[in-house]
Amino acid sequence: MDFNIDKKGNHTLISITTEKLDTKIAPTLKSELVLVSGNGEKNIIIDLSNCRYCDSSGLSAILVANRLCKNAEGKFVLTGLQEPVERLINISQLDTVLNITNSVKEAEEIID
Repeated sequence: MDFNIDKKGNHTLISITTEKLDTKIAPTLKSELVLVSGNGEKNIIIDLSNCRYCDSSGLSAILVANRLCKNAEGKFVLTGLQEPVERLINISQLDTVLNITNSVKEAEEIID
């Protein structure tokens, strides 16, 4: 598995364990996000600390998570951005749409 899903008290933490969030893992990630949301979870944190590359399919998975949380009136937080991924998110102007933090702890504080 290219990511870990950890159900916490009032949120689910998804940690990407591979260096690339791309077409290889994005479809599986999207499916898992839909399952997590379908199980009633409305707060999701995605940790990209290990991720050094993200393509359009990875961005799409991130946006799916954001939309699912928004539709459930919950919160989505992206954390642990490496510089190349952060640059892509800034260029895409998603930094104006997404909650982004430097650490999982900060992300959890936004949700609590």
